[in-house]
Amino acid sequence: MSIDLDLQIACNAVNLPSHQDIQLWVNTALSPYNKAFELTVRIVEVEESQSLNLQYRQKDKPTNVLSFPFEVPEGIELALLGDLVICAQVVQQEAEQQNKALMHHWAHMVIHGCLHLLGYDHIDDNEAKEMEALEIKLLSALNINDPYQLI
Repeated sequence: MSIDLDLQIACNAVNLPSHQDIQLWVNTALSPYNKAFELTVRIVEVEESQSLNLQYRQKDKPTNVLSFPFEVPEGIELALLGDLVICAQVVQQEAEQQNKALMHHWAHMVIHGCLHLLGYDHIDDNEAKEMEALEIKLLSALNINDPYQLI
């Protein structure tokens, strides 16, 4: 099993997680599936996040993480999972507002995004509870407290 991470830094933010940090968080989210994955994590400025959020979700504001799952055509075997686009400024603002350690919030956003790429969602209450429970379990493996208890 291998998890191939393409990390793109498209912003000038400081205090960003390292490639090794992001690789660890991606591995934590995806390792239980015991298969090869390829994904891109792109860290962006507010403008790019807002533009993509408007284009794909019709919400004219930046957001913490956007997930773009790759839809593999039937009958084709590819390890490509998709792309995560994370807005550094939004993640930092949320961490401050929610009184969370910045790198813990980054870990949460990466894991949250990976779960979206795997098909998890939080549209209805049951899906949200399932996804949150999995996030809590994965973050706990990294010695990170339940992020939903701090909100």
